[in-house]
Amino acid sequence: MADTGRSGRLAGRVALISGAARGQGAAEARLFVAEGAAVVLGDVLDAPGEAVAAEIGDRAAYVHLDVTREDSWRAAVDVARARYGRLDVLVNNAGILRAGPAETLPLEDFEAVVRVNQVGCFLGMKAVIPAMRDAGGGSIVNISSTAGITGRPGVVAYVASKWAITGMTKSAALELGHLGIRVNSVHPGAIDTPMIAGPAFEADRVAYVAKLPIQRLGVPEDVAALVLFLASDESTYCTGAEFVVDGGATAG
Repeated sequence: MADTGRSGRLAGRVALISGAARGQGAAEARLFVAEGAAVVLGDVLDAPGEAVAAEIGDRAAYVHLDVTREDSWRAAVDVARARYGRLDVLVNNAGILRAGPAETLPLEDFEAVVRVNQVGCFLGMKAVIPAMRDAGGGSIVNISSTAGITGRPGVVAYVASKWAITGMTKSAALELGHLGIRVNSVHPGAIDTPMIAGPAFEADRVAYVAKLPIQRLGVPEDVAALVLFLASDESTYCTGAEFVVDGGATAG
């Protein structure tokens, strides 16, 4: 079982994290449990997800979660409530990337990205509202991207979906504040995860890092630390806002 002897910034909380089998989602799950939470990890990558949950220990449970399916979300929320009694935090972390310019990107690729990144985020928020209402409030953290606050060539579907997350976050924050539910978006830059791994990205990675004020790629733990802040009581006056973690890429 993971060490829970740190500051306990999420003591007693229960979190559901989508896309938690690897990368940012797995880092968030490990950090949340280390800070006192119980976590339900959701993903479609069952073997890696089960391995992460087993590594963390009995304060973590894995569920198969297809974020494009409303019934899958309901089942994940039911697991959180049945196993841990409540649900306080949602991290909408699941996402995919299909590269291609607007002129040539196949419609099915565009729709696939929108289904996972945008519709998945919407369904996640929708699914957790009743449980958070019963808990007396909660925190929803939607993982957007710096592509959700700027344009970017060659990834039109990804940009569209991430801008949608930014807008949905603001609308949900306005709707849910009276329930004590805060909703914020996190906007990572280039984070060293499987999404940008491989030889095809290597030249772009080198050029990108050379232009950054902080000259390295981000790591999943950089994002997890910010998500922890938004999940905790340290951010109780923050809602409907964008939080950037990009090494200074969008500074100018």
